[in-house]
Amino acid sequence: MIRVLVVDDHPVVRSGLQALLASEPGLSVVGAAASGEEALALVAAHAPDVVLCDLRLGAGLDGVGVTAALRKGPGPGPAVLILTTYDNDSDIARAVLAGAAGYLLKDAEPAAIVRGIADAAAGRLVLSPELEGRVVDRMARGVPQLSAREIDVLRLVADGLANKEIARRLFISEGTVKTHLVHAFGKLDADSRTAAVAAARHHGLLG
Repeated sequence: MIRVLVVDDHPVVRSGLQALLASEPGLSVVGAAASGEEALALVAAHAPDVVLCDLRLGAGLDGVGVTAALRKGPGPGPAVLILTTYDNDSDIARAVLAGAAGYLLKDAEPAAIVRGIADAAAGRLVLSPELEGRVVDRMARGVPQLSAREIDVLRLVADGLANKEIARRLFISEGTVKTHLVHAFGKLDADSRTAAVAAARHHGLLG
C-alpha cells in the first residue's frame, strides 16, 4: 500500500485529489495539507511514501521549498511529486534540481496521476518525454534559479506595477517585495528593474 499526502492550498482541488486517490486500490491517503509548513508537519506525523504537492502554495514554502526541506531531512524521506497548472520550464527545472521525483500538470488524466504516484514511490523520475527534454535543455543552458515568488514579483514588474501595488497584489509587505527584487537582480546579474525583466524574459522565466 502506497501512503500518499496531498498538498494543495485550494480546498476544492485538495478534496478532489483525496477522493480520486482514496478510490484507487493500492493507495492510501494519510493526510492533506493546505500549506508547505503544514505539509512538513504531516510528513513527520504520518510518514507518507509520496507527497503529491502543488507548486504554488501562497505565502510561505512553495512546492520546491517543501521538496528541498524534505531532502535535507534525516533519512531518504518521501518522494515528492509536483502537481501544478504551471507549465513553465524554470519551475520544472527548480523542482527537479531540488530533488522532486517528478512534475505533472493538473490537466493530466487521473490514470496518469495514479501511475505517477506509483512510479515516484518506486524511485522513478516522473516526467513526460516532452517535459524531460525541456528540463535537460533548460538545465544545460545554466538558467538562473529564481524562486516562484521572485518570478511572481518580476511578472508584476513587467506589467508596470510599482512595489506598493505588487505588495498589495501578493499580500506581502513592500519591504518583502524589495527583498525579492534584490535577490532576483543578483541572480540575473541585473542592475535595474528593466534589465531584470529583460534578463528573465531572455531565459524564459516569465513564460
